[in-house]
Amino acid sequence: MSSSSQDNAWLRAMPWVFVLIWSTGFIVARFGMPHAPPMKFLAVRYALSILCFLPWIWVTRVSWPKDRRQWLHLSVTGVLMHAGYLGGVWAAVKAGMGSGLSALIVGIQPVLTAIWLSAMGGSDGHVSRRQWVGLLLGFAGLVLVVSRKFGAGGPGDQANWVNLGFAVMALLSITAGTLYQKRFVKPCDVRSANTVQLLAALLVTLPLALAETESMRWNGELMGAMAWSVLGLTLGGSSLLYLLIQRGAAASVATLMYLVPPCTALIAWTLFDEPIGPITIAGIALTALGVSLVVRPPRAV
Repeated sequence: MSSSSQDNAWLRAMPWVFVLIWSTGFIVARFGMPHAPPMKFLAVRYALSILCFLPWIWVTRVSWPKDRRQWLHLSVTGVLMHAGYLGGVWAAVKAGMGSGLSALIVGIQPVLTAIWLSAMGGSDGHVSRRQWVGLLLGFAGLVLVVSRKFGAGGPGDQANWVNLGFAVMALLSITAGTLYQKRFVKPCDVRSANTVQLLAALLVTLPLALAETESMRWNGELMGAMAWSVLGLTLGGSSLLYLLIQRGAAASVATLMYLVPPCTALIAWTLFDEPIGPITIAGIALTALGVSLVVRPPRAV
């Protein structure tokens, strides 16, 4: 296979590899959440990820952004897409919100992104009628997939103003971060860009982590969750998300998030034997159909 063919194959596979990796986030939370407060876990995750990126950057002689404004723009996206999004989701679940409701709230992101793009216009702002149908079908499928988790977590699995606020913060952060990166961040090496983002997220998260009174209880489950969070989710998933935003339309990239809960359901079925009923299967099919309508390129005329 030629080099160009390999590159094209990798570019086609990138969205699906991203979805697979990103879907393990809820699995990591299931293993790590009982043993660590959210901000401490995330602060350690950011710090260890930076320690992994720095020698990689040094060995490969990757250049850093030379424009101060790019450092600023990368820092803003880091605060939004790492500290704001991850911090909001983890804090909401820790405060008692079930994973189904939190996934549903964050799952509004593609529709919110499309509304913003349509309102602002521009070359990346056009959302066609077919894509709107896909967005709505995808959200309907998401509702079906997560519906079985509503109220399934016991007495603590409920919404209140505190955890609802955290979930909405996560939704607004990932939406704003995606749009901001697409608009302001110029293409640069993903390793140095991710490191700048993580540094900014760590600076914001560390004071919150130090304010938490609960300590981290290191054991096999927590160490495994931390290792995958660093190597898989941050070095792999976050880097792929950065590349996808740089290369694709914001609405299409955001719509990939619809596939995360269905993929998580399949992983949980494989690892934990969690049941997948007809409603979940219908939701997965509807979500896949909706996403295909959004990401499919328009026909040539």
